[in-house]
Amino acid sequence: MPFDPDRAAIRFGTGLSPLLPPPDSVAAMLRPLGGVDEIGRQLPIAPYGEARPTLAEWRATATAWRKARGTAQEKPTRDAYDAMRVTAREVALRNFATTLARGVAAPEGGLRERLVRFWADHFTVVAQGQRGQHLVTPFVEETIRPHVAARFEDMLIAVTTHPMMLAYLDQSRSIGPNSPAGRRRGGGLNENLARELLELHTVGVNGPYDQKDVRELAELLTGLGWTIERGMEYRPERAEPGAETLLGTSFSDRASFDTIREALRMLARHPATARHIAHKLAVHFVADDPDPALVTGLETAWRDSGGDLFVVTTMLLEHPRAWDAKARKVKPPFDFVQTALRALAVPPETILTPGKPGARGLFRRPLAAMGQNWEHPLGPDGWPERAEAWITPPNMAARIDWAMTVPERVLDDLPDPRAFARAAIGPSLPETVAFAARAAESRGEAIGVVLTSPAFQRR
Repeated sequence: MPFDPDRAAIRFGTGLSPLLPPPDSVAAMLRPLGGVDEIGRQLPIAPYGEARPTLAEWRATATAWRKARGTAQEKPTRDAYDAMRVTAREVALRNFATTLARGVAAPEGGLRERLVRFWADHFTVVAQGQRGQHLVTPFVEETIRPHVAARFEDMLIAVTTHPMMLAYLDQSRSIGPNSPAGRRRGGGLNENLARELLELHTVGVNGPYDQKDVRELAELLTGLGWTIERGMEYRPERAEPGAETLLGTSFSDRASFDTIREALRMLARHPATARHIAHKLAVHFVADDPDPALVTGLETAWRDSGGDLFVVTTMLLEHPRAWDAKARKVKPPFDFVQTALRALAVPPETILTPGKPGARGLFRRPLAAMGQNWEHPLGPDGWPERAEAWITPPNMAARIDWAMTVPERVLDDLPDPRAFARAAIGPSLPETVAFAARAAESRGEAIGVVLTSPAFQRR
């Protein structure tokens, strides 16, 4: 199938916009990936290293309140703790709204924003407790966004060694049984990080590994941990002594952080990783059951380039099997809301400060009702891909309710339904949808009809 500008924006980007023309070529789609992250500069999100309040600030404030109980300082320290909790909630909501607005305003179709969401889901992290709720988006900003067009091994190392991932998968609890710390005070291996690295992040659940590989990798990772005050650190006294062999590759018997990086690079370059992630990319962007030729093309591009994600993304966009005219993917709730706001040309400032009931009431809570509670998937495997996970009666009822009520709450003047239908769906607008929009009793109802139509819900 030939390149199609509208399909490019819908399938590989954040949708059509009446204000932003769709990309006119694959080169145009890729151009933002090779230059300055302009939309990230315009709509900034603080990376983890700069996000506030920090976990150390949380701890210090909570400790001060606890120590002050029963004294004259109890109320002011409690007030300081409550104020920090409010600030963290506000930061989390602002980060969510900014992520939403970036896709609405993104140039050349919004490919970068889609790639960020794909990789953020691939490396799912869920905050443990309320203190980290505002830090998941900064984790993505720091480890995922800079690497979507770089080498996969760089992203893998950045993610795996980040405090958020180490905390999520309990890596600090892992102590080599024969390490100095293990012999002195007991404790044992925690295999969470090792298992998810193999099963989800690299070679895949059907990859060439077994329980022995999981244990060997868990032993190799001992020593890797984090603290609230210092972040990620390598603690050799916890490292299991001796050499480990992983997927047939033996590593140095000298425990070090360099050995961990070496193992992660090996996993990133493994042929099974190429196969696993090639299939996952094809499923996410094209079809729940993708054409084998597309998967093979992506796998070959991965292997030949050593996991260069710019090369792999180029192959995805240039492969003819990626341009099937039939829309086979259902938009998850976040993508549905984002593409709807883009089609409505809602200004970013309106998304960031929409007035009552605010971004939480207009966007975030409705996502949860649609089945996608922002940054809270049920497990480390992230959000489901298959259509049936999203097209359920309760989820669809929530989509319909949002489509029929929210657009007129974020725009003073709704667009003409006929023009909106063409702008939102493009030249493939079905006559049945166009007729239903024309026949609706109000503009709000007409907009809702377009947004809830299968032609808009799929890509």
